[in-house]
Amino acid sequence: MARNPSRPRDKNFAKIMSAAREEFALRGLNGARMQAIADRAGLPKANVHYYFRNKVSLYVAALNSIMEKWNDFFDGTTDEDDPTETLDLFIREKVRLAFEDPSASKLFATEIIQGAPYISNYLEEVMRPWVNERAKVIQSWMDAGKMPRSDPVLLIFMIWASTQHYADFQVQVLRIMDRPDYDENLVSQISDFISETILRGCGLIN
Repeated sequence: MARNPSRPRDKNFAKIMSAAREEFALRGLNGARMQAIADRAGLPKANVHYYFRNKVSLYVAALNSIMEKWNDFFDGTTDEDDPTETLDLFIREKVRLAFEDPSASKLFATEIIQGAPYISNYLEEVMRPWVNERAKVIQSWMDAGKMPRSDPVLLIFMIWASTQHYADFQVQVLRIMDRPDYDENLVSQISDFISETILRGCGLIN
């Protein structure tokens, strides 16, 4: 079981979570070692065990933190917000997070591909209600005539999939585009393209 950090922004806790995402994404749950995570975080192994008693609890916490971080921006959205502005910002924030921390997206994708053995309960008990609540907000925009009708849940899935693609399939994208790495101009181009395509498909822009 993971301990709660004494301070919400505990620096050591943040270092451990970042290192864990990278190590688990690189080596998987079975291949990762607590010592390697501690080394990557630049901390003694005892510091890691202060928060997490075992590797599985750290793995689950890392996955949960990824989903919470991805969806944080959209949490405060209400039916009073403008759908065009809100969805545009949500898409751009998701793209930014995918490029800033591609290991997080790859780790999450790997867990899902394997059947979500460690986060099934989280998906059912936390993510399902979250998606349903966000879908209600999108539905309220449709009911108010702020945007054409479509399936709100499928729209959320589309935003997730399109924004995470460039992290999950980074090697494929860069090889085909003949680029050594992503740069700011390409990230901006990708953000513009995804946002405009989705907003146009939703009938929010011409």
